[in-house]
Amino acid sequence: MARWTAQDIPHLVGRVAVVTGANSGLGFETALALAGAGAHVVLACRDKRKGADAIERIRQAVPGADVRLDQLDLADLASVRKSVADFSTEHDGLDILVNNAGVMAIPRRETADGFEMQFGTNHLGHFALTGLLLDSLLARPGARVVTVSSPMARMGRIKFNDLQGSRRYGKWAAYCQAKLSNQLFALELDRRATQRGVDLSSVAAHPGYAATNLQAVGPRMSGSKTLERLNDLGNSVFAQPAAVGALSILYGATVPGVRGGQYFGPDRLFAMRGHPRQIPFVRAARDPETARRLWEVSEKLTGVRFGALDL
Repeated sequence: MARWTAQDIPHLVGRVAVVTGANSGLGFETALALAGAGAHVVLACRDKRKGADAIERIRQAVPGADVRLDQLDLADLASVRKSVADFSTEHDGLDILVNNAGVMAIPRRETADGFEMQFGTNHLGHFALTGLLLDSLLARPGARVVTVSSPMARMGRIKFNDLQGSRRYGKWAAYCQAKLSNQLFALELDRRATQRGVDLSSVAAHPGYAATNLQAVGPRMSGSKTLERLNDLGNSVFAQPAAVGALSILYGATVPGVRGGQYFGPDRLFAMRGHPRQIPFVRAARDPETARRLWEVSEKLTGVRFGALDL
């Protein structure tokens, strides 16, 4: 895996990919690289104007890029359902789903459906999206789902007695719970696909410390100019470019031989910088009972079931 780059992505002509949060940062770089390899890429973005700008930037970088915009707000299950309905009308299958979009360490807010925003967006929104797209994924041989997590998952704990942080909320604890949920979901999705014998691979990836606007949202919502400036400084001095951070995601999404249940991250500086390699899931993510319970709770909260993967 040494020094793998976006130039090593195999040809993807004829493949269809959906990337959430594709208007900036890791999502944009992922969509750009997939389009550059010839894939038809759907940029699933909450902000239509920013999404349209991202489409234009990709077309400037990759003349003739086969890209389209889909408005998707993961914090609103009605938007998720509409997005999937629109996709299914226009496409006969889906080869690559990149569950990338998210929020980090924000003051407590709720989604349109009353979920705590970080858990609701980072996990439940992607859980529902994947479940509703399952038929499209199973329509293509070798389809892959890549769910983006974070090293912060190591500090996560699934608080089944207070998943929404309504009793006690800590913005970092909520973020860590959401990122652990991403890993639990990726592994449980792969376990169910394996047990049901379906041709679908679920993997996870994290970008290390990458310079994106994700870090600035929390301080901005909190009104802290000092933290905003500190985040800007950290991004400029310590972080790797978003295009490098996206490599772990792209590796999991495109490289032949990748198997379901694998996790990819940077290869240097405690998995915070560098090129992609396989890394272990955090210990808490490897607990099948927690994964099963989270899956069942997520089905009840979202109203979305993975029929073909029911056990």
